[in-house]
Amino acid sequence: MSRQSTIGRSESSTTLDEKSHTQATADAGQRPVHSYTEKQNAAIYTQQPSSHGAPLEKTSSQQSAPVHGQTVPEPENVLEADLEKAGVHPVPQTGFPPGMAPADFPDGGLKAWTVVFGGWCGLFCTFGMINCIGVFNAYYIENSLSNYSASTVSWITSTQVFFMTGLGVVFGRLFDSYGPRWLIIGGTLVYVFGLMMTSLSTQFYQIFLAQAVTSAIGASAVFTGCMNSVVSWFSRRRATAFGIMVSGSSMGGVIFPIMVNHVIDQSGFPWAMRAVAFTILFLCTLACLTVRSRLPPRPKPLVLMEYFTGFKEPAFALTLAANFLFFIGMFLPFNFIILQAKQQGMSPSLVPYLLPIINAVSVVGRIAPGMVADKIGRYNVMVFITLLSAVITLGLWIPGKSNGAIIAYAVLFGFSSGGYIGIAPTLVAQISDIRQIGTRTGTAFACQSIGALIGSPIAGAIVQSQNGKFLGLQLFCGITMAASVVVYVGARTALVGVKIKQKV
Repeated sequence: MSRQSTIGRSESSTTLDEKSHTQATADAGQRPVHSYTEKQNAAIYTQQPSSHGAPLEKTSSQQSAPVHGQTVPEPENVLEADLEKAGVHPVPQTGFPPGMAPADFPDGGLKAWTVVFGGWCGLFCTFGMINCIGVFNAYYIENSLSNYSASTVSWITSTQVFFMTGLGVVFGRLFDSYGPRWLIIGGTLVYVFGLMMTSLSTQFYQIFLAQAVTSAIGASAVFTGCMNSVVSWFSRRRATAFGIMVSGSSMGGVIFPIMVNHVIDQSGFPWAMRAVAFTILFLCTLACLTVRSRLPPRPKPLVLMEYFTGFKEPAFALTLAANFLFFIGMFLPFNFIILQAKQQGMSPSLVPYLLPIINAVSVVGRIAPGMVADKIGRYNVMVFITLLSAVITLGLWIPGKSNGAIIAYAVLFGFSSGGYIGIAPTLVAQISDIRQIGTRTGTAFACQSIGALIGSPIAGAIVQSQNGKFLGLQLFCGITMAASVVVYVGARTALVGVKIKQKV
């Protein structure tokens, strides 16, 4: 099989034998020469290391000179033509571009782990706040916005999640073109300003604009800059690095609910929001000082079709569809478990600690599955994690009536949801060109953010239609999670076929 026939295919259609044959041919000096183009280079890069340690994982960026007796390809531009007239023949480039082969990624070292630390601080502030939205939802329903329905109030928190994750489609593009520095600095200022304005807000529209829109836009810029920077430093150990970084969001989800509840009791809601804002300002400053991308920014004109080309790839399209389905259900326990536990008669002294319990266990859930995923396959672990979430929601949250059952669900869901958050971005990175990581992950986050946007209001409407009972919400949550499992299996099948033992 010739190099030309395989160059445009991704990992999903290139077998290990074909890769090994291609590498052996190159080593023997028999690689066909072709002109280097952006499209070909992108196609080459998407060939990820195989589960059996294929030669690509040990090959760094390199160039290959024409083999004697072969015809130099026709020049593709005026510069090449002028060089040929002067007797200089450009050397065609093949393989990975400099710095982008799997072996070129540091996968560790002081600089790489410093970026992970900065990302940890950024995720503590951004997704850490998202993990405690149930505190704000419960406070608004029971206090300042008690004259609004639960479905209406939930638009605040669901829109906050939507903007924070969905604007990755914009900020991801800016990351590709300009890097993370100004994204994080500007995002920090907007984020803190939004929270300060929330502390002064009393009306629904004021809270919506300050918390759900302004602070979420700033958080999205910080979140995108941190997430995409870590991708450029890790390849083989990417899921592990992501798991460690996103454990910061779990710690934020532990500390913020306790902080907010205690400050509200002692000083009121406005000062609780100001305390959160000052904490976020400090940690985001650390992120500004430590987060950087290994690869230089590549400014380029906006091409809208770049956001849609990935949908022509079955694995990419199915992965994003599965993310969308899981996001519909994932935030429902975060948003409603406090209200559901109170209705169930849970001890008032235990209710405020449900979200911290979920997020404390989520620390382990973010790190351990990532380490396992690097060894046995990220899609394999994702199928297990989402299946576990669906099973415990349908089999434990619904029938569980006692304090112990609700706490047990919080523990198990904390582990499974943590694993999802840690692994989901690595799936997109695994099937994408690293130089377009901002655009591709931005597209992915935009799709799943729509699920987060509609999930809570639909669930709130279900609760309202059932006169405050939560059975319909719990069924809706579990079924959407189960549907995502089926679609993840479809994405995995699109990559490697029906091979249960294949690492993917």
